[in-house]
Amino acid sequence: MESFSQRQGIKPVINILQSDGMDEPLRNGLWSNLCIYYWDSLKGIKTIDFISFKKHPYGIIPLDHMIYFLHQVWLHYFKLPIDDLPEYWPSVYTILRNHFFNCKWNEVYDFIEFVVRVYPDNKKSEIFTERCNYILQRELSAYRFVNYRIARITSEIEINEIEESLKIVEKFKPVSEHLERALSLLSDKENPDYRNSIKESISAVESICIFIAGRERASSLGKAIQYIEKKSIVEINPRLKDALEKMYAYTNDAGGIRHALLEESSLDFEDAKFMLVSCSAFINSLKVKLSKVKADS
Repeated sequence: MESFSQRQGIKPVINILQSDGMDEPLRNGLWSNLCIYYWDSLKGIKTIDFISFKKHPYGIIPLDHMIYFLHQVWLHYFKLPIDDLPEYWPSVYTILRNHFFNCKWNEVYDFIEFVVRVYPDNKKSEIFTERCNYILQRELSAYRFVNYRIARITSEIEINEIEESLKIVEKFKPVSEHLERALSLLSDKENPDYRNSIKESISAVESICIFIAGRERASSLGKAIQYIEKKSIVEINPRLKDALEKMYAYTNDAGGIRHALLEESSLDFEDAKFMLVSCSAFINSLKVKLSKVKADS
């Protein structure tokens, strides 16, 4: 049976978060950074002066840096004979560009990681990695530069938790709707709303807890959890309960209190993703526990 997401044409979570692929805007953004921070230093130069490199093998000027870098690419990345490296820069540029736009998505990450590790100007590479991380976040990549290496920040387990929580069972439809909204706000490339994504994630937890307790008995997450514990409907780990109640306090005006977290402008993709994954995992756990209780009764 088709899920809501399939009927609405929404991409699977694994594609939204770009963990096993790379769409055109992401590849374009990374290439543009290579142009800005590396290739553009050779604009206007047609023939690369390799004599300069031989005199200064470790480079003392930007051009020497680039010549050294291109040797490293040829010898250690492409693993081609050094005498096949064209001296005509536009030819080299064409080879690099064709490789970048025709290689597999994971090889793009191989290449940009190689660039920052071998280029002899650490300051430039540091700025490059920062700008790449901006593009990686903007385009919802599951990867980031961490200490000059590409590291995965979104695991298969996290993706599976989100996808499992989005599976619609009619009685849990309000829960799934909150999670879908949280994911939509998180993954909006034009105008991501991390603050309200966080609120929707915790609202999904509130929704399933109220469902379990019964709406006539509880109208908030705190009251629902208290009732669930009192009646021993399902077992909730005390530490997890405390964490949920604190997260709920972050996102609500209950009692006239609004936690400073939601007033911060520094909320980012990682914050909203953490909340979505954590709330999805808790919801999945409650679904399983509830099914076991019903099976035993």
